[in-house]
Amino acid sequence: MSICIGIRHEDKYVMERRAPLTPKHVDKLVHHQNLDIIVQSSEKRVFTDEEYIKAGAKIAKDLKKCSVIFGVKEMPDSFFEEGKTYVFFSHVIKGQPYNMHMLKRMMDLKCNLIEYEKIIDEQGKRLIFFGRYAGLAGMINSFWALSLRLKHYGYDSKVLGIKQAHQYHSLEEAREDISSVGQAIVERGIPSELRPFVIGFTGYGNVSQGAQEICGLLPVKEITPKKLLSLSKRKFLPDNIVYKVIFKEEDLVEPIDPTHEFDLQDYYTNPFKYKNAFEKYIPHLSMLINGMYWDEKYPRIFTKEHLKKISHKSRPKMIVVGDISCDVEGAVEFMVKPTTIEDPIYVYNPETEQITMGYHGEGMQIMAVDILPSELPRDSSNGFGDVLVNFVKPIAIADYSLPFEELDLPRAIKKALILHNGKLTPSYKYLADFIV
Repeated sequence: MSICIGIRHEDKYVMERRAPLTPKHVDKLVHHQNLDIIVQSSEKRVFTDEEYIKAGAKIAKDLKKCSVIFGVKEMPDSFFEEGKTYVFFSHVIKGQPYNMHMLKRMMDLKCNLIEYEKIIDEQGKRLIFFGRYAGLAGMINSFWALSLRLKHYGYDSKVLGIKQAHQYHSLEEAREDISSVGQAIVERGIPSELRPFVIGFTGYGNVSQGAQEICGLLPVKEITPKKLLSLSKRKFLPDNIVYKVIFKEEDLVEPIDPTHEFDLQDYYTNPFKYKNAFEKYIPHLSMLINGMYWDEKYPRIFTKEHLKKISHKSRPKMIVVGDISCDVEGAVEFMVKPTTIEDPIYVYNPETEQITMGYHGEGMQIMAVDILPSELPRDSSNGFGDVLVNFVKPIAIADYSLPFEELDLPRAIKKALILHNGKLTPSYKYLADFIV
């Protein structure tokens, strides 16, 4: 074996237990593709050193022998070595200021950087992602937060006896627990004060689909945003149904000029011509699960000012906001702080604009963990690695001394190559403007 590949120990977060490649992937790479795998020793990774050894990997304290290194999250500046290839979520493509020093360090050391987020197909769809698992864990956590908040309000929330996602040994165990809650709702119903119980979802990509997958374990009926507005006026509603509404762009915004109709492409191109249209739905929602992409050029869907307005006289119908997208002061403006797995929820007070960690206090309950897939580390790592494993050997055997135009890499990987021998590749030249 001549090609040495490293799998890095994750150290950015205390509860980061994922791996980009799992023992089953290592077994395939070692025994079927003749690659040499070194795994950096870790006491907290969900897969033990012993599991990797049985799969055929070597365990080491460092990865100095490896020319290609795979990780999950950002790596410290001191970790990089000259001329090596690194594959991870670098969080630099938007010019994020907190990672520009890391990018500059990699440039100085003439490193190659491949960004998972930019590994896309010909239609621009991401091929390798944790998004579905963020949605799965985010929905589990949001139900858990709902249970605690209902307890705070004095309800018997035993029917919502759901744990935080990382407290389950597997996704299957969580599914079983939530399915039993769904059965309890069917048999006992939902308290009249909470009916109709409506969960709104923004977005329709991998994140939102993952959240909806968990929601579907309850007795759910999907309705349109239009029907939501008249739902509470109906005289007879079943007491054992949870309603689900999916909001798309045309439900969230509308043209500022009333003579114009909504046009999706125009909205993407000229977002300044549009304004918030979501506020009319907010009084009808019990939970909001935010799983959509947002950029500062787009209107916010739920502002601090609007929350203050609807909270002025009485407690709003909405109990929990699960902000899986986790954009600080983004689409949901009062999501002012991302949270950790160890301290995952807080209450935002619209009057004082302060937060109280936990589920007590006046205001809106927020769930905003920014590394949600880490709460399902075994399942999410396996799902991620099932795709990544197909690209490992091409990445490892590529001759990076060749000019960029001559590099023999899969097209999807070449699109994701941000740095080639320390230089920004053509698609990422714009990042030079962000590096000080």
